[in-house]
Amino acid sequence: MNIEQLLKENDNNSIIDELKKGRNAPEPDIDLYLSQLDLAKHDIFDKIKRQDKTVKVDNPEPSKNHQSLEAGYTGGEKEQTKEVAVARIALAIQKLIVKRAVAFTFGNQVILNAEPQNDDEKIVLKAVNGVLFDAKSRTVNRKVARIIFSATEAAEYWYPVLIDKTFTGKKLFNRIKDAFSNITGNKYHTKYGFKSKWKLKVSVFSPVQGDKLYPYFDETGDMIAFSREFAIVDKAGEKHTYFETYTDAKHLMWEQEDNVQWKLADGYPKENVIGKIPVIYGQQEAVEWEDVQGLIDRLETLLSNFADTNDYHASPKVVVKGEILGFAQKGESGAILQLEGEDADAKYLSWEHAPESVKLEIETLLRMIYTITQTPDISFDSVKGIGSISGIALKLLFMDAHLKVQDKMEIFDDYLQRRISIIQAYIAKFKVDLQQACETLTIEPQITPYTINNEQEKVDLLISANGNKPVISQKTSVQQLGWVDDVNAELRQIIDEENASAYRDITEPTI
Repeated sequence: MNIEQLLKENDNNSIIDELKKGRNAPEPDIDLYLSQLDLAKHDIFDKIKRQDKTVKVDNPEPSKNHQSLEAGYTGGEKEQTKEVAVARIALAIQKLIVKRAVAFTFGNQVILNAEPQNDDEKIVLKAVNGVLFDAKSRTVNRKVARIIFSATEAAEYWYPVLIDKTFTGKKLFNRIKDAFSNITGNKYHTKYGFKSKWKLKVSVFSPVQGDKLYPYFDETGDMIAFSREFAIVDKAGEKHTYFETYTDAKHLMWEQEDNVQWKLADGYPKENVIGKIPVIYGQQEAVEWEDVQGLIDRLETLLSNFADTNDYHASPKVVVKGEILGFAQKGESGAILQLEGEDADAKYLSWEHAPESVKLEIETLLRMIYTITQTPDISFDSVKGIGSISGIALKLLFMDAHLKVQDKMEIFDDYLQRRISIIQAYIAKFKVDLQQACETLTIEPQITPYTINNEQEKVDLLISANGNKPVISQKTSVQQLGWVDDVNAELRQIIDEENASAYRDITEPTI
């Protein structure tokens, strides 16, 4: 359906129902994902799925003073039962998988590859870097990745605000299209490489925080609208539900009345002056731990069962054959157990093979969880015996994680490219004479997977390729070391010490 025709319909409920149907994937089961991330909600803590044990307790005959308190007491021994809590061990493996995936994907700064051909394009590139730095893009990248890996989808919304003292905090969409050329006041900033009274900000939309995301795709797979449903609780404790939609031409918002009817909010629709949907949407098919959730459940059950077994059998038990005539006292040195009978015997009860089978299964489950999710096991116990290894060995150690990052580029290459496109569209409005440069300059974001670099090996390779000559100056090496604040003063001190040493060598007498 044509999005403009849809938004012209009179029935707001019908419009919103249609906007919710434009997804190319089912809505994520957020409640399920959050329960798998929350240790307290794991199945191992569900007393229906893992019941406490009911054990029999044989109590001796109660005293006469307490007989009246025993309902149904008929004399003799009374058989009773009680609930005994079982061991419940939960593991935060889902969180670990997500953390490692985020770290390897965005552990390094995203590089912007561009070749500006003129001064205007250089200004645009500087402005884009300024916008990303001011918006703390490194943090935004990790936050978005964490949400997508944990909830399968996320979005970010870029919007400008005026820093002019007359209109502080007012959003771009609150003013008419020609507001860029009719701003009063004299407050501005130069963070983007030119004077600007506008500042770009970004907000992240997260299903984990209660946002419901509804991208609307056409027949060719292009997103022609993006909608978000969210709720706000006011100071009086009353809940208000909103539904907002962004297209390349408009920004609309509806408020729900009595949890039934949608009403267009005051001041809407508003014009979208950049001609692009100011929202970037990212999505993947499943959460990072989807394929190993069953293995995690089994591992938690296995560890909990083994903990129960240890509670009962970790302490040594003695099996006695015959009649016991005497016990040793606790802590008695040289204790003797006295038995009577022709075949009298006593020995410890041991469990020889079962613990090995449990250990094997635990190790196998952990290995398969790490392997299937392409998560490197870099715990201290795993790497403490590695010692000093080469750069090639480090790359091999992290190869699986890097291959996973390559797969994630199917999501984030398009995601980051669209972000740059939106930022350039805003810059063209902030400074009109840069519009042509914003359209011609191509900026390509590049993701570099995180790894540990072997700097010594790299330097040795470069020196060898350079004919055993230095590859950096002495000043650069001192600066890179970072041990001193004044590099020039340190170099002068080094030169003075070298000259003094050379003078001593010349003047010292020889034998």
